[in-house]
Amino acid sequence: MYCCKVTTLKSPPNLPHSKQRRMSVSFSHFSIPFSESSIASSISLSTGAANNFQLLRGSCLVLHGGASDLCRRFHGLKLRILKKLNCRQHVPANDLKRIRNQDKDQPENSSRNDEQISEAASTIPSSDGSNEEHTRTTSQPKKSTLPPFVQTNSSNLNVDDNHERPSLCIAVIGATGELAKNKIFPALFALYYSGFLPENVGIFGYSRKDLTDEDLRSLIASTLTCRIDHQQNCGDKMDAFLSRTYYLNGGYDNKEGMSKLNSRMEQIEAGYPANRIFYLSVPHEALPDVASSLANNAQTKKGWNRIIIEKPFGFDAVSSQLFTKSLLSKFEEKQIYRIDHLLGRNLIENLTVLRFSNLVFEPLWSRTYIRNVQVILSEDLSMPLGRYFDGYGVIRDIVHSHILQTIALLAMEPPISLDGEDIRNEKVKVLRSIRNLEPSDVILGQYKATSGDKVDVSLSSRTPTFFAAALYIDNARWDGVPFMIKAGVGLIKHRVEIRIQFNSVPGNLYRERIGHNTDLATNELILRDEPDEAILVKINNKIPGLGLNLDASELNLLYKDKYNVEVPDSYEHLLLDVMDGDNHLFLRSDELAAAWNILTPVLQWIDQNNIAPELYELGGRGPVGSYYLWAKHGVWWADD
Repeated sequence: MYCCKVTTLKSPPNLPHSKQRRMSVSFSHFSIPFSESSIASSISLSTGAANNFQLLRGSCLVLHGGASDLCRRFHGLKLRILKKLNCRQHVPANDLKRIRNQDKDQPENSSRNDEQISEAASTIPSSDGSNEEHTRTTSQPKKSTLPPFVQTNSSNLNVDDNHERPSLCIAVIGATGELAKNKIFPALFALYYSGFLPENVGIFGYSRKDLTDEDLRSLIASTLTCRIDHQQNCGDKMDAFLSRTYYLNGGYDNKEGMSKLNSRMEQIEAGYPANRIFYLSVPHEALPDVASSLANNAQTKKGWNRIIIEKPFGFDAVSSQLFTKSLLSKFEEKQIYRIDHLLGRNLIENLTVLRFSNLVFEPLWSRTYIRNVQVILSEDLSMPLGRYFDGYGVIRDIVHSHILQTIALLAMEPPISLDGEDIRNEKVKVLRSIRNLEPSDVILGQYKATSGDKVDVSLSSRTPTFFAAALYIDNARWDGVPFMIKAGVGLIKHRVEIRIQFNSVPGNLYRERIGHNTDLATNELILRDEPDEAILVKINNKIPGLGLNLDASELNLLYKDKYNVEVPDSYEHLLLDVMDGDNHLFLRSDELAAAWNILTPVLQWIDQNNIAPELYELGGRGPVGSYYLWAKHGVWWADD
C-alpha cells in the first residue's frame, strides 16, 4: 500500500461540465479535490518521476515504484499543498516538523525528482478552476473553501492503514541490562502511553540470554508506570505495549544475531515501509563489533535508520577517534545519536529559551556584564556509581559530555535557526575556543570510603570522583570570564545548577550601605535543576521600615509551584528527539573530538602521576583545594 491514491468521482450528467467530474488526491490524513481537466496539464513530471505514474482508462492514476520512495515524495507534495491552500490552522505543527525531518534521512540522489514534483504541486489549480503560480505575494490570502481536514495524531504520519503493521521499529540492544530495564523500556512506554509513539510500533529486545517474548515482557512489566496526572486506560495501554514487544536471542555471533534481528523485524513489518531505531545499550568495548554487524545486517531499505550510542564516548582521544572513524564508515553522521541523559533535563533545554527569547538577558550575555559562570553537578550517596565508573571516573563520565555541552550551549553565539546542525555549528566553535588547561587550574579528588560504606571501595588510586577547573573561552564575547566547573560524587548534597554572577555596579551610590563584602551584593542568575527546579534572580532591595538598609533577595520561579505537571524523564525527552530527527542535544563527531582535546592533557597528567587526586570525606563538601581555586580566580564560592 502506498501513501496516496488518486481516483475520480462521477456526478449526475445534468450538472455543468466544470462540476461533472472531479479528481481527488487522497493522503493518509486528508483528501483534496482537483479539477480533472486541469490536473493533467498542471503536474509535469520528469522522465524518472513519470515512471511512477500512469493515467489509465477511467481516470485512475496508478502509482509504481518503491513504496518508501513514493511516500517520501508525497510528503513533500503534501507540504506544498498545505502552504498553497493556507491550511495551517488544520494541521498540527508537529506534523510538518516530522515530514521535514524525514526528508533529511532520504538519499540525496532522489532530490531532483522531489523538486520537480514540488514544482508541479505549486501550480495545482484550486477547486474553483483558477490556476495560480506558487509565488510570493503581498496580497491577502483567500479564505479556504475546502472541507476540514481529518485530524490525527502527529505520530501516525507514517502509519499504514493496517494498524497491525508497524511504521516504526525500535530495537534495544542489551535489553536485559539494568539501563534498558530501568530507563529505556519505561521511557518508551511513557511515550507510547502519552501518544508520542505510533499505536502499531514494534519494540524489540536483543541480548545473549535465552528468553522468549513472554519472558522479556514479564521482565520489564514491573518497571512500567503510567503518568500520575492522567492514568486513564493504564492497564489497557500497558497490555497493548507489551503485546508489541518481542525478544531475540542474538547469541555470541553479532553478525548472525543481527541477521536474525533483521528477519524478525521484516516478519513483523510484513513488507511494509517502516523506520528503525537501534539503541545500543552495551559496554563500550562491545560497541565497534555490534555497530558494524548492525550496519551490515540489520538496517532497513524501506525507511530511515538511526542508532543511539550511550556514553562514555571512548576511553581517550585515540580510542574515540578510532571508533568514530569506524562508525562513519558504516553510517552517515545524521544517523548517529550520542546520548547523555543529563542533557535531556529541562534545565539544558531551557538555556537557549531563556537567553534568546528574553530581551532582558541577551544584551547582558557577555564579558561586559558577566563576571563569572559556575556549572555545578554534585551527587550524594543516593546516586549509584555503576560498575564501569572505576577506570573511567568523573572526567569521562560527566565532564566530557554533560559539563562541556552545558558550557557550549550557554556560551555559543546565536544560531541562524533552531535546526540541530545550526546549533551544533555554534557549539563546536565554543569548544574549539576553550583555552588549554594548566595543572594549577585543575583540582582532582577521590572520596575516602570504608567497608561499612554502601559504595564501591575498589576504585583505583588514580580514578577521580571529583573534578574542578577554571576554563576560559578565548573569543570576543567571553575573553577573561572564568567558567568554573565542579563535578563530583559522594558529596553532601545532590545539586545541579548554573550560576551566572554579574559585575558590580560601577560607582554604586549604595556602596556604603553594602559593606566591605561586595560579593554579597552581586546580581546573580541561578538556573537550578536539583534539588528543586527553579529560576532565581538575586537582586538588592531596601528592607521595609525606617532607615535605609539593603538586603540581597531572590526573585524565584519554582517550577513545582508554577506548573502542576509531572516532569518527563530525560530519556523520554531524548528518545522523542531521536524519533523527530532533532539532534541538537546529541554530540556530533567534531564536538566529540573538540571535547577530548580539552581534557586529554588532564588524563595524561593523571597517567604520568603529575597530578594526584586529593582525598575527601565521603558525604563531605569535596577537596579543600577547590575552595582555593575559586579564590584564585576571584569567584565567590556558592554555599553547598
